[in-house]
Amino acid sequence: MPSHEDRLLAHLAKWSRFKLLVVGDFMLDQMVMGAAERLSPDAPVPVLRVQSVHDVQETPGGASNVAVCAAALGGEVRCIGVTGNDAASTGLRAALALAGCDASMLIVDPSRPTTVKRSLVGLAQHRHPQKMFRLDFESQEPLSAAIEAQLLAAVERELAWCDVVALEDYNKGVCSAHCCAELMRMARAAGKRVLVDPAAIECYAKYSGAFLVTPNRTEAELATGMDTPLDASVPHNKLLAEKILETCALDAVVLTLDRHGALLLEKGGEVVTVPTVARAIYDVTGAGDMVLAALAAAIANGIPLPEAVAFANHAAGLEVEVFGVQPIPFAMIRQSVLARTTRADGRVRRLEDLSIELDVHRASGKRIVLTNGNFDVLHAGHVAYLREAKALGDVLVVGVNSDAQVRAQKGPMRPIFQESERLEMLSECRSIDYLVVFEEPTAHELIRAVRPDFYVKGGDYKPAEIAEFALVEALGICLKTLAHREGLGSRVVIERLQVAERAENSARLGV
Repeated sequence: MPSHEDRLLAHLAKWSRFKLLVVGDFMLDQMVMGAAERLSPDAPVPVLRVQSVHDVQETPGGASNVAVCAAALGGEVRCIGVTGNDAASTGLRAALALAGCDASMLIVDPSRPTTVKRSLVGLAQHRHPQKMFRLDFESQEPLSAAIEAQLLAAVERELAWCDVVALEDYNKGVCSAHCCAELMRMARAAGKRVLVDPAAIECYAKYSGAFLVTPNRTEAELATGMDTPLDASVPHNKLLAEKILETCALDAVVLTLDRHGALLLEKGGEVVTVPTVARAIYDVTGAGDMVLAALAAAIANGIPLPEAVAFANHAAGLEVEVFGVQPIPFAMIRQSVLARTTRADGRVRRLEDLSIELDVHRASGKRIVLTNGNFDVLHAGHVAYLREAKALGDVLVVGVNSDAQVRAQKGPMRPIFQESERLEMLSECRSIDYLVVFEEPTAHELIRAVRPDFYVKGGDYKPAEIAEFALVEALGICLKTLAHREGLGSRVVIERLQVAERAENSARLGV
């Protein structure tokens, strides 16, 4: 029976672009980076020394972060919210556009500032950056009736376009009870599901009619009035989720539990717990936004809720490993899921799994090198050849002919070593990153699947003599041939063994 991760991987293999409407509190995160190496002479506080304007970084935050996270997962994203008429609004819109999000429907309200969260980050004694203080520029006043009407009109126009609606509420005045009620009414009429990342508030009544909400345990306690004991367990967390589910007319509750993973409770269903992946937590900023974006993306792709929550859990886990707010690309999450399966053990991969990991390497700018062969009777010539191939790039993939193909090419007495034995020996070569067995007589399908930057062949071939030459040229892949080393080859090794065997037999017979 397929494992939970195997089922999720099967869904992710069919992943496609989706359309997400993000509504809520759009804001700009600013990070002021400097060195905190001394105390102020006039007060016992650290001094943050900022050297240039380049040490001030601006990134989308709040609902803006949900939008850019969804775009990184392959979504087409449209944003509906409110900003001020100020420089922060200009910066926020530019950042959203740079991430591929449509910010044209953000409404300008000159009476309020664009929400800005400015974090002061100090680097003390050349160690990791650490947040020292945060300044929030914001208004929590409800929107005027005119601005709210503009916002709801924009939502109504876009509901026919989107697959799912994500509502990100930071309690900055945009997501009023009336606004939420109207949004839920319009979404239900349009047959669209609304996913809510709730604010830290005492009552979730305004989210009634949403498809699901995603509170963390602290937020759920505040909304339900239920204190969590120190030894909080699944039964207690279930009670939190049940109370929210019953009082808000929801289809599901996803309770995020930090290092304990997440809990899913669907209406009329049983509790599903999703364990977390052990990670070195660095910064939890933006994890909730990432969960909402990932859930929306998965649901838009038709993934069942248990697997959708697992996907979001992987995404959030990767988010907390980085400092500040950074969108996590789909390829990286898919690789994280793969890493939880036994299929990712060692260097040997199935071709479809290998493609998942290579996408991550490409996204980080690494160059892929591909070579292939029988590698029957592994010898020093092979080792030298593989070392030279690896030196051409960053990641070396080695395609290994199956036993059937070795017999077809070399005759009925080959291979000397079976496929499993050849893979085991090759796995010990430090220059190899991935091994994959292929059944075809040529490497055409292997090349199409791997899409390397370099394709390497050994021997004294001229390029036009290589069977895969036309394909490599058509795909724009760089072809490299590495010179054959005299005296190093499987045939020579086998001949040496035969000579040694004859000599041993002769000595034994006294000839």
